[in-house]
Amino acid sequence: MKKTIKWMWQGIDVFITVVLASMIVLVFTNVVLRYGFSSGIRSSVELSRLCLVWIVLLGAAVVLRRGEHLAIAEFSERFFPSAVPILNRLIWVVILVSSGMLFVGAMNQTIANWSNISPLTGLPTALFALAGVVSGLLIVMISLVRIFDPSWLTDMEDQE
Repeated sequence: MKKTIKWMWQGIDVFITVVLASMIVLVFTNVVLRYGFSSGIRSSVELSRLCLVWIVLLGAAVVLRRGEHLAIAEFSERFFPSAVPILNRLIWVVILVSSGMLFVGAMNQTIANWSNISPLTGLPTALFALAGVVSGLLIVMISLVRIFDPSWLTDMEDQE
């Protein structure tokens, strides 16, 4: 099970890398074409924006899993050291509820906009909201694991 999950997260890392590289190529090519040849790729702006949305939302899930999000814990660790495990679980419950709301809202937007096709790219506009669905689902899974077994994901990273 842990190998499958590790493989999934490595796949997400590779996907983010490929999407970032393609976004860089799209934007660079478009800049060269616009300023060098007074033309451009019409769909590159929308595609690069779609890439950015996917990078940001999947990246949020990746850094949350790794524990690299910005956190300020000095106050609770200094004044309430015995309450830190309870406060951490409470924080994960808040993250769970928030990411659940993200998942439900993004799913509704994906369903509502799947038939709306972008005139520039020919892709469904729901692909923007689909990034929220995937990210919300990943964050929900991370939150559930951290609520019930906070060391599980950390142990998995130590084995890498």
